[in-house]
Amino acid sequence: MDAAAMLLPSLRDELSLHPGPASLDGSPTWTIRDPVRNRYFRIGWAAFEALSRWGGTAGEVAEAVRAETTIDMSDEEVMDVAKFVRGNQLTQANSHADTLRLSEQAAAEKHSLFNWLLHHYLFFRIPLVRPDRFLGGLLPLVSWLGSVWFRWATLGALALGLILVARQWDVFSTTLVDTLSVSGMVSYGIALSLVKVIHELAHGLSAKRFGCRVPTMGLAFLVMWPVLYTDVNETWTLASRRQRLLVGSAGILAELSVAAWATLLWAFLPEGALRQGVFVLAAFTWVSSLVINLSPFMRFDGYFLAMDALELPNLHPRAFAMARWWLREALFDLGKPAPEAMDKWRTHAMVAFAFAVWIYRLALFLGIAVLVYHFFIKAVGALLFAVEIGWFVFLPIWNEVKQWAKRRGDILKGTRWRRPLIGLGLALLVAIIPWRTRIEAPASIAAEIVAPLFLPAPARSEAVLVERGQHVTTGMPLLTFIAPDIDARRAITSARLAGKAAELEAVKLDPFGRERLSALTEELSRLRSEKAALDAEAERLTVTAPHAGLFLDPLPDLKPGAWLSPKQQLGLIRADGVPIATAYLAEDDLERIKEGDEARFIPHSLDHAGMAGKVLSIDRNPVKVLADPALASLHGGDIPVRAAGQALVPQGGFFRVTIRLDGPAPDIKLIGHAIISGQGQSLIGRAARSALVVLVREWGA
Repeated sequence: MDAAAMLLPSLRDELSLHPGPASLDGSPTWTIRDPVRNRYFRIGWAAFEALSRWGGTAGEVAEAVRAETTIDMSDEEVMDVAKFVRGNQLTQANSHADTLRLSEQAAAEKHSLFNWLLHHYLFFRIPLVRPDRFLGGLLPLVSWLGSVWFRWATLGALALGLILVARQWDVFSTTLVDTLSVSGMVSYGIALSLVKVIHELAHGLSAKRFGCRVPTMGLAFLVMWPVLYTDVNETWTLASRRQRLLVGSAGILAELSVAAWATLLWAFLPEGALRQGVFVLAAFTWVSSLVINLSPFMRFDGYFLAMDALELPNLHPRAFAMARWWLREALFDLGKPAPEAMDKWRTHAMVAFAFAVWIYRLALFLGIAVLVYHFFIKAVGALLFAVEIGWFVFLPIWNEVKQWAKRRGDILKGTRWRRPLIGLGLALLVAIIPWRTRIEAPASIAAEIVAPLFLPAPARSEAVLVERGQHVTTGMPLLTFIAPDIDARRAITSARLAGKAAELEAVKLDPFGRERLSALTEELSRLRSEKAALDAEAERLTVTAPHAGLFLDPLPDLKPGAWLSPKQQLGLIRADGVPIATAYLAEDDLERIKEGDEARFIPHSLDHAGMAGKVLSIDRNPVKVLADPALASLHGGDIPVRAAGQALVPQGGFFRVTIRLDGPAPDIKLIGHAIISGQGQSLIGRAARSALVVLVREWGA
């Protein structure tokens, strides 16, 4: 049957038509409202004229449009409108074929419980109340929040609050760091719920202000965290772009107002729980409004504001379609027309926006996948991780590749396809060839032996016999000290020893004193032992070099006459010998190195040059506690750690590698990187090994 002679389907009686905003070319638009499904459809001038004369056959409608308007509408264009209304379920089911078609659409949209949970556990909605009457009664009570004087007062509070925060920035930043804890995260969660209540009420009240109905309000679960949501879809019937923008931005404006007043209150409130709560509210609201809600990359307020501001409904699908078309043309030069007619500048902007959304979503979904994996048990976490990566990352790529396969005839007709093929081949070569031989690991370097110098007891400095940086030999006197207490005890002991010796000689000549001979001999032996101990203690007050090396880091107060404690380090002797670097190698690279491999230490300090050397030893067990805090991430290092009491526990597998370096040891400890020339590894090999390491570690294989 001729398409022009086919009867058009009847439209549903409950549909309503509302004037819409002008399109980009200035032509009028209209919005079809479906109250049953709470959905809205934007149509152009030609479709409106066709629907205004709907009935009969496509040929009759097209002829009526051509006769009564300036639009030259063809029969095929009328059939396109019929396909649109039928596909979006805007027609009545008057025949068995219509019933079958609706049944097929319902079956296609229906998912099993498992399938629904699999794709909606990160975000789903639960309608709770019908707030339209409540919002209508609340609106007169809070209308002053939208007045001009309140807006100016909020701007003043914002300016003053930012000035006061800038003057207390150290306190503000310190408080922010202090809230990055478990209790702080709970506080931010509470602030999220409170701010979202205000956010959604602002949307609903602004919609009521412009005469729109707000059918539902309920809970939306975002990554299993409950937040409020409000249905303001009826704002699509507003013809005024300004009104739609005000409704769309009401939530963000409300959040920013909360942030402005909370920031000002924080600057004036005294220390305490109230000030801490106000800080959490301000800090979180600034982040949620400026970073999350204003982002056009996800379907948040920023996305809908961008659509209204640019008059580009369905911005994401249209941008994605334009980007896919551009990609196919750039790769294969198919010569196909763009999905929709746009000027060159807008086309490039849509393509750039689509690629930005794809990159943003790739990073977001990878992060969500990792988050899901770690927050669920291993089996469920691994399954959900695979679902996230497969559904949101690999499936869109696979669908695009299938489209290329369908167009392979057109692709092979030209020669442009050779360029991406050559590029893909080069990329595979780069990924397969094991050209990566450099292995980098955080490291530190110190002398092979360092001996600190201490006093045996409190003493007074008598002489300094060595200078900083002077080379000393084993046993060489370095510092001499005097301890008056020890000298006095030595003098007393010597006097008592002389007295007892004389008494012993006298007893030996006295025939009646022989019974005292044994006691005097024992006492004399004790005094001699005591004197020897005091002499040895006095000798220890002369500090000597324990081994050959350099005398470094002398105590600043080390001068004759100064009293010093045994707890004070007098200096240190760095032994003669080659310097040793200690590197911490990631588990993925452990099998790529062996003892004797060439290595080089590159210090972070620009005052010291790099040093070459060789791998001396490799630990086969990962370090449990990081012995060098300077390499920890908590102190600006490259090794991620977590604090366990006073210990720093590395996050992941890190293995200690000892490197013997050439040349003299540095005067001070150095922090840097060790670059080891190990076995070559390809990018694909590294990725596969990393995956296997994770599997072995997480599953205990």
